[in-house]
Amino acid sequence: MKRVVVTGLGAITPLGNSVNEFWQNILAGKSGAGPITKFDSSKFKTQFACEVKGFDATVYLEKKEIKKYDLFTQYAIAASDEAIRDAGIDFSSMSTADRAEAGVIWASGNGGIGTFEEQLKEFYAGDGTPRFNPYFIPKMIADIAAGVISIRHQLHGPNYCTVSACASSNTAIINAFDTIRLGKANIVIAGGSEAAVTAASVGGFNAAQALSKNNEGYATASKPFDAGRDGFVLGEGAGALVLEEWEHAVKRGARIYAEMIGGGMAADAYHLTGTPPDGHGAALGMEKALSDAGIDASQVDYINAHATSTPLGDLSELHAIHKVFGTKPAVSATKSMTGHLLGAAGAVETVITVLAVQNDIVPATINTTQLDEATPAALNIVLGEPRKQTVQYALNNTFGFGGHTASSLFKKYTT
Repeated sequence: MKRVVVTGLGAITPLGNSVNEFWQNILAGKSGAGPITKFDSSKFKTQFACEVKGFDATVYLEKKEIKKYDLFTQYAIAASDEAIRDAGIDFSSMSTADRAEAGVIWASGNGGIGTFEEQLKEFYAGDGTPRFNPYFIPKMIADIAAGVISIRHQLHGPNYCTVSACASSNTAIINAFDTIRLGKANIVIAGGSEAAVTAASVGGFNAAQALSKNNEGYATASKPFDAGRDGFVLGEGAGALVLEEWEHAVKRGARIYAEMIGGGMAADAYHLTGTPPDGHGAALGMEKALSDAGIDASQVDYINAHATSTPLGDLSELHAIHKVFGTKPAVSATKSMTGHLLGAAGAVETVITVLAVQNDIVPATINTTQLDEATPAALNIVLGEPRKQTVQYALNNTFGFGGHTASSLFKKYTT
């Protein structure tokens, strides 16, 4: 098996539209939540979200191109462009043969849901005559971001989209890892994007009793593990990684953030939207990641928890962590700051996890003031302020509706 390293990072988030801005705001413990601006939410039970702020698509695209792409694809282009620049890769200077060894595996849980809503609203408001935008279908379908990234950089390697609800982009990263270590590509741009702060998303998640309704206290509404949590805060954005075969990266003199060493995927096989109290699917996925990496649970220093701030989901994951790892690893929930980016969550949180490994720092869980009394005893949950400590190995968890679980494992890079 070939070694796989991370050589580039990109991010479009509610806390900043670059990796540096995003990371600094994570360390500062800022909340990305605010009143919804993308539609009139005054009649909705939830009227706030973690929206991306100040995003200017014209920085990345010509105006005529913008019309072709849903916002989730625009976010994907921006984040992947940053990751590619960060990796120091100039695909335009590569031969066709080299670009055939570079691929894109990109995720989205909802694809162009904004486009879908807009087009149907126009249709039903009219006289019934079908006057759909010719770009309606390519703007809407979830795989289009992967295709657009490959077209943009003329990458002819493996190219597809993973959809496993909120586990989607962590699944994409694990698939990219497998693709490279099996020798099927030298470089894969992996990640995910989501632009689901829309009326249908908010209304649907409200109907499912999933979103926080703390409209007055939106800045502190996302409080994973807290006794008073009442649901997740919807977020949007994109996260991107350049994963690269180790020898290929070393040969071109790349800067290496961390090494990816394992990935585990499993299923709860339990419920459409709920998680089992004992977290057996999550535990199995984490155990598979450890086995894949060939390390012991006691070696893991940090876990970026999925922890969305839902009453049942948070406890289920904590029980799974306690079962697999005991009380040693530091655990934090950065959705307390970013909100829940759905299919993009895994990629954005992988960026955080990789930077935690590189910088020996564990980001905090903010807003949590009183742990749920059912929290397993003596878990090492980092609250309030980031913690400086050695992070040799770190795990990132993401779980999705349908019972999907995905856990990716990284280590500090050494030659």
